[in-house]
Amino acid sequence: MTFALAFPAIDPIAIEIGPIAIRWYALAYIAGLILGWRYMLRMTGDLPLRDVEVADEEAEEGKTKTKTKTKTKIIQEPVVTRLHVDDFLVWATVGVVLGGRLGYVLFYKPGFYLEHPLNILTVWQGGMSFHGGLLGVCVATVLFCRKREVPLFTFADMMGCAAPIGLLFGRIANFVNGELFGRPADVPWAMVFPHGGPIARHPSQIYEALLEGLLLFVVLAVLRRRPGLRARPGFLAGAFFAGYGAARITAEFFREPDAHLGFLFQGATMGQLLSLPMIAFGLWLIRRSGRAPKAGA
Repeated sequence: MTFALAFPAIDPIAIEIGPIAIRWYALAYIAGLILGWRYMLRMTGDLPLRDVEVADEEAEEGKTKTKTKTKTKIIQEPVVTRLHVDDFLVWATVGVVLGGRLGYVLFYKPGFYLEHPLNILTVWQGGMSFHGGLLGVCVATVLFCRKREVPLFTFADMMGCAAPIGLLFGRIANFVNGELFGRPADVPWAMVFPHGGPIARHPSQIYEALLEGLLLFVVLAVLRRRPGLRARPGFLAGAFFAGYGAARITAEFFREPDAHLGFLFQGATMGQLLSLPMIAFGLWLIRRSGRAPKAGA
């Protein structure tokens, strides 16, 4: 008989006040966004500086009512300021939620949602895709950087370094919900999940939290401490894309494939197939960063 650890069976609802129920999954999203935002604020302190022309307040106060040209002065500020990071938090939230939901609809259950289009709006019933959320954030990042004249690849580097924080909390929430469980296993730490039948399985959510979250965060933090790599806009973003893709493909070997999809091309899962373009794009960003101008791009 295979030994299996008892699943902790934590209530997926963290806080319940009358008709209002706040789930751990929602708290995980909030924690990931807030801690990622705080980490990005810290990163603005060691970014390159650029000259910015602003109105000279002293000259403005001293000028008369006669028609004169507004005087300006040049100051230096980081290429990405704390205000930029503050403003982007809303953009990131919208990108994650819309992209994550639409990605799940298109990648995993297009037939079902084609027949039941109103169910697309029932986000509280679950159904989010990381790859869709990533695409949503990428679109939000490009639009934000164009609107606010922020160097895209420098900002993407900051996003890449902060993203594993959200992944860590998200995968822990998956574990609490007992979803996205692993394949049958006979390892000492195997568990019987509530919705996985009587079979002991890999706690693949924990594997993903450690690989895509903790390990990737540490690797990117170490790379970012090297000034030569930090001065190559796009390198850290590329390392995130390639690193996540490799971590996800590895973790998928222990994760039970989606029941309605099963194994796809050559025994690969949907998560593995969607991660291959991420690795290719990440390697392209890394290569591009070697010939990118260091002033920020």
